[in-house]
Amino acid sequence: MEFLSFLFTALMPVLKVLLVTAVGLFLATECVNLLGANARQHLNGLVFYVFFPALIGASLASTITVENLVTLWFMPVNIILTSVIGSALAWILVKVTGTPQHLQGLVIGCSSAGNIGNMLLIILPAICEENNSPFGDTSTCSKYAESYASLSLAMQCINVWSYVYFIMRISAEKGIKEINTSDSTNTINISYGTSQIFSEISTEALLPSNDYPSSEDHSDQVEPPHTRFEGKMKVLLGSVKQHLEKFSEKINLKMVFSPSTIAAVVGLAIGLISPIRKVMIGDSAPLRVIQSSAQLVGEAAIPSVTLIVGANLLKGLRGPGVSPSLVIGILTIRNIILPIMGIGIVKAAHHFGLVGTYTFYQFTLMLQYSIPPAVNIGTIAQMIGSGESEFSVIMLWSYAVAIVSLTLWLTFYMWLLT
Repeated sequence: MEFLSFLFTALMPVLKVLLVTAVGLFLATECVNLLGANARQHLNGLVFYVFFPALIGASLASTITVENLVTLWFMPVNIILTSVIGSALAWILVKVTGTPQHLQGLVIGCSSAGNIGNMLLIILPAICEENNSPFGDTSTCSKYAESYASLSLAMQCINVWSYVYFIMRISAEKGIKEINTSDSTNTINISYGTSQIFSEISTEALLPSNDYPSSEDHSDQVEPPHTRFEGKMKVLLGSVKQHLEKFSEKINLKMVFSPSTIAAVVGLAIGLISPIRKVMIGDSAPLRVIQSSAQLVGEAAIPSVTLIVGANLLKGLRGPGVSPSLVIGILTIRNIILPIMGIGIVKAAHHFGLVGTYTFYQFTLMLQYSIPPAVNIGTIAQMIGSGESEFSVIMLWSYAVAIVSLTLWLTFYMWLLT
């Protein structure tokens, strides 16, 4: 009976996500067409630039303090571990299945980055509100749920818009280069003979003439030491500048410092710096209207994103086929291998004293390994112009399987910890 009770508790938040997703799918159909391609693009823009930054900033400012951050230090480490393990498993999958170059970054992104923030903001409070929740008082549980979900959402945004974006962009660029190289191979082979003849003819003109003095004739002219030092410094500074420019182009700092990342930094600063917190957070704070307004705007983020997910699933139904082995591999990584490894990691962390005894915190850490791929990956695919249709198919199967797998894992986590 206890297991069935946990199963019912776990099923409620999953059904909540499923119902909102189904509404998004219905709104994207041709008979309604309220969430067509243009509408999704505009709604995505609102979520990216307005809703999510407001939600992250307001949530972190109100829930994260110095004491909380010291207690929750393992949560960012746990998210990094999920990304590293998922990337390693995805790399093996890519090699085994022979995934095309332009889709390799997509596979790594789907395997390493889960929809942690969005799903936790729905699942954790829903579990706390259930009468038979195993995590104690509803108000206390909900308070912790908001702080856990807010920190997870901030870390997810940083991970997706830095690491995942970089991997997918590099993969897409390499795929384009391979196509261009294969297309130009024949042209290069045809022109090779002619260019070789011209190079042989022009070789004699490139050789130094005996009628002109060589550089050895001026060997007695030595530059002063300070002049040579200045020349070396200019060369060194020029080289450093060139490398920094290349690094900036590859990383794309605009994406690393996305609106969500900036909002996370601002929210943490407000929450951690006591004088600013007293001015903006609390019922008696003089500037509390700023925080409450941001929270009001941010509340639109989760339903908007969930509706977008449902609308994108319709595109997955009509999208091109993806290799079944690739889809099965991603589903196996995200629904079987990662959750099992997550249990071992969290149990080991608890054994060595890295994680406290609060079961709801351990439950959240385990749950981070069981979430479907991040929705923002689809936005990245759209921006770089590669893998958007394939991602829709992957998301369709991922969320279809997650209805069962996520419910079972939630039930097992509650049974295991209580």
